Amino acid sequence: MMRILFVSAALVALAAPANAAVITSLYSTGVTAGGVATTGNGADLHWTLVGGTAYTGGVNGNFPIGPWVTDTATARWITPTGNAGDELPNGNYTFETTFTLGAFTSASFSGIFAADDSITDVRLNGVSLGITGGGYPFYTNFSYSGAAFQTGLNTLSFDVLNSGGGPVGLQVDLSGSYISAAIPEPASWGLMISGLGLVGLAGRRRAALAA
Repeated sequence: MMRILFVSAALVALAAPANAAVITSLYSTGVTAGGVATTGNGADLHWTLVGGTAYTGGVNGNFPIGPWVTDTATARWITPTGNAGDELPNGNYTFETTFTLGAFTSASFSGIFAADDSITDVRLNGVSLGITGGGYPFYTNFSYSGAAFQTGLNTLSFDVLNSGGGPVGLQVDLSGSYISAAIPEPASWGLMISGLGLVGLAGRRRAALAA
């Protein structure tokens, strides 16, 4: 009886989900592969502008960063041109980044954003997350943990509205995590199979004794 209880407990432990892990391929705007803010001007390493390139063209203390909330050590403003102060036509500018997920049972991300002039939509894999608003002199909190995540490649999009002329920009500082689907490794499969065999053997012995 004790052996059966031990094996059952082992099987439950093997089937339990793993602890939460960081989505390492999800990056804030304007950072290196290590998550540290880049320096100088240039194309963003992880974010793009739909129909163009996203640039880290702003410098703290220089217009428009001043009216805009300043860059941090973990995120920078990105803009449609290499000069953050360029005046651009009114309309929506969509900035995107991609990240990958292996087999998972749940996932989420959260962070802060600032935008000139505002955010009209945030989408994950084309699904609107109902996140809007914000502005450029302050940060806005956001989070998501719904069903729009998918195994493999994911695309996160921010629609930035320029409504009064002038510069266009976006700063997003975020991180994500997920619970991986519990897929036992080969050694674990062997233990599970052995355990099932012991349960079956014990059952047969009990049946024989009863007879």
